[in-house]
Amino acid sequence: MSKEILFLEPVFTHNIWGGTKLREEYNYNIEGDDIGECWGVAAHDNGNCKIQNGSNAGKTLAELWKDSHELFGDAAGERFPLLIKIIDAKDDLSIQVHPDDTYAAEHENGSFGKMECWYILDCQNDSSLVIGHNARDKKELEDMIENKRWSDLIREIPVKKGDFIQIDPGTVHAIKGGITILETQQNSDITYRVYDYDRLSDGKPRQLHIKQSMDVITVPAKPVADSVIHVNDSAANELVKLIQCQYYQVFKLNVKGEASITQDYPFFIMSVVEGSGSVDGQPVKKGTHFILPFGYGTAVFTGDMEIIASTV
Repeated sequence: MSKEILFLEPVFTHNIWGGTKLREEYNYNIEGDDIGECWGVAAHDNGNCKIQNGSNAGKTLAELWKDSHELFGDAAGERFPLLIKIIDAKDDLSIQVHPDDTYAAEHENGSFGKMECWYILDCQNDSSLVIGHNARDKKELEDMIENKRWSDLIREIPVKKGDFIQIDPGTVHAIKGGITILETQQNSDITYRVYDYDRLSDGKPRQLHIKQSMDVITVPAKPVADSVIHVNDSAANELVKLIQCQYYQVFKLNVKGEASITQDYPFFIMSVVEGSGSVDGQPVKKGTHFILPFGYGTAVFTGDMEIIASTV
């Protein structure tokens, strides 16, 4: 080991569709019955995690990216590139879509676009997600949206615990009530709402973004068969790659006893999503988020736990 592990203090959001799992099951110290998101690893204006330990305690992740970039190797960019969330959807999220980098840069003050992926941590046996849509062309898409033909437009796909879903920019999507996910995404907070079930927040409907949505929705949608990756029970004590795209790589690590993992990436984000144990003698448990910095070397994990990891 050549550098300190960076343990992060999460940031939380209260949402109309949020619940209590993040407090009750992940033991985060946050009050309220509408806790929608834990931003476990974030360096964004809307949520900037602080380092909990060591010589960098109290500094934000954004500060480290700017002032101590050697911790992140040769990773490029003015901003930390990724954002990791745990999302508790007690109720349905809005039907939404995200822009790509080009559209966001032009229309959202230079923001990143938002490519993301979901690992389903928990759901009911008959759960489904909104992934994609049924419009055959742009004209039909506009007709379905303008005439509120939501049942014709929206495409739901059955999912189960352990499934993995890649959400490209331009994909219509929504998390349904009763599902908990870990989300790995570009460092962006740009969401365009297409439909919100006519719900009220503080007595008023939430803002929709119809023009922007129709600008960016991909038509036709990706085929159903290409939308969900069913992750089999992966081998114990080794990194299993779930996906690699231009913005991130995501892995699953099942620790059963002891695992040695060499950190040879610019940085390696890790989120414990089940169980407990230790990393190089430091205790970790469900809900712990940390980064192994550049040049860390080999980390030894012990215990019985499931970890989702990511890097660029």
